[in-house]
Amino acid sequence: MKKIFTRPESLNDIPFHYCPGCTHGIAHRLVAEVIDEMDIYERALGIAPVGCSVFIFNYLNIDMYQAAHGRAPAVGTGVKRVLPDRLVFTYQGDGDAAAIGTGELVHAAARGEKITVIFINNAIYAMTGGQMAPTTLLGQKTTTTPYGRDKDVNGLPVKVCEMLAPLDGTAYLARVSLHNPKHIAMAKKAIRKAFDVQMRGDGFTLVEILSACPTNWGLSPLEALKWLEENMISYYPLGEYKTPAEEVQL
Repeated sequence: MKKIFTRPESLNDIPFHYCPGCTHGIAHRLVAEVIDEMDIYERALGIAPVGCSVFIFNYLNIDMYQAAHGRAPAVGTGVKRVLPDRLVFTYQGDGDAAAIGTGELVHAAARGEKITVIFINNAIYAMTGGQMAPTTLLGQKTTTTPYGRDKDVNGLPVKVCEMLAPLDGTAYLARVSLHNPKHIAMAKKAIRKAFDVQMRGDGFTLVEILSACPTNWGLSPLEALKWLEENMISYYPLGEYKTPAEEVQL
């Protein structure tokens, strides 16, 4: 019988450590599939973050570095400048990239560093116990906002794509979601486009992925996907926020 669905060669055959319903595993697979399809396995270099996905280097069967908390874009910058022919990407959560790593993220984008950031937005600090993150929605309850995020006390959630879009160094910015098969397919297209734009040398690229965290949201896996669709997308609209001038949008 002909196989029509197999594990990507760039993804190791070991179980993920993620909670049931967490969509980090889907994002990992999409990155691996794109690397395989681009036939760039031997030239791909990933930068692991601090957070739930800290062990991504165990799952992707490519060369990986480990960065200190929030510093992945700085590490990626060094790698790409020394090895400009490589595909270099960071994989970061919202706490890693949009809180402690905001400076590294913004300035890598402003400089137009030719790297790609895969930015996972699940609206919460997951690994450390469910505290409010920069991306936590207004009214969302967390361990540090038990009555819900209050804009007068906690400020407004950070919209990373909108924040980076005005910077001249950014070449491609997109926000996608993993809440159903259609949008998973669209997420893969965005990752492929970001990698293509990077390898063409156009500048900084980022794909923001809206992701579910059932454990810290206090929901079942199915309920978490529904909550993502009904609550996150209205505040974080999906789409391409910046593309090279000659590119046709997805």
